[in-house]
Amino acid sequence: MKMKLVPALGLELSAVGFGCWAAGGSIVWNGADDAMTIRTIQRGMDLGINFFDVAPVYGFGHAEITLGRALGNRRSQVIIGSKCGLRWDDAHTIVNNLRPESIRQEIDESLRRLQTDYIDIYQMHWPDPATPIGESMGALRELQAAGKIRHIGVSNFSRELADEARGYGAIVSHQGLYNLLEHNPTHYHNIPLTYRTKDEILPHCQELGLAFFPYSPLFQGLLTEQFKATNQFDSQDVRSANPKLNGALFQVYYAIRAELLAFAQRIGKTLAQVAINWLIDQPAVTSVICGAQTLAQVEENAASASWSFTSEMRAELEQILQAHADVVNS
Repeated sequence: MKMKLVPALGLELSAVGFGCWAAGGSIVWNGADDAMTIRTIQRGMDLGINFFDVAPVYGFGHAEITLGRALGNRRSQVIIGSKCGLRWDDAHTIVNNLRPESIRQEIDESLRRLQTDYIDIYQMHWPDPATPIGESMGALRELQAAGKIRHIGVSNFSRELADEARGYGAIVSHQGLYNLLEHNPTHYHNIPLTYRTKDEILPHCQELGLAFFPYSPLFQGLLTEQFKATNQFDSQDVRSANPKLNGALFQVYYAIRAELLAFAQRIGKTLAQVAINWLIDQPAVTSVICGAQTLAQVEENAASASWSFTSEMRAELEQILQAHADVVNS
């Protein structure tokens, strides 16, 4: 497994990470099976994956429980990135909440579910406009002092808000939406994004030696061989809420996918491996947050770090992307 050193952390993280959203179970993701997910996580560790990204809201606590069960006595071999700031009620209505008292409650719940006494990188999942960032950072610094978390990170933060947070304590990582077809996305599931990944966050992370974790590297499955043009998921699947995977907009992305798939076939790789390798190839990117529900998927993901683009391959791929710059940059 290719490793990437993060100066702000002083740690090496696997270039291919493991995203645990689908570990939230069938309540949010079609085809999820706990027993298989646990085997898949353990296979990922065997393949050298040492960064696991999870969040309480994934499956409303279920993903953290599943990850904790899978890690077992191998907890010390991995780096866990979990999150705080999205709370839900009995009806699964989600609200942004980074108030100190909420963060203190969330960390204890996450530690219990994960069966661990610390989280390596604890990230504020989304901004909370109702809570001053200094108050949130104060609570996180308290958790650091107590040994419950080791590092603080941000997810879906603008560069300006991250800089403000940094005034209250060290920030070691950013997490943001970024993949072959979404370079500077303006929204995610109809949620406006206050940052532009390629133009703002990546240069910032590289300059300061921070980790950058791209989520949705396979565009929620679109950048795989198996994604279908119709009937890919039902209304219960979280992807049904992504406007880019539905309706007229989906047809645009699916057409570009066809060109990328043909490119992948020409170079003898899968589309997923092309998408992951494109991210690994970028110096500012740390661990690519790759989801996997089966052994075959995690093996394919891990193998993405075993080869590199030639200059000719890279030029051809960039030519495809440039031809659709108006789409991939929005």
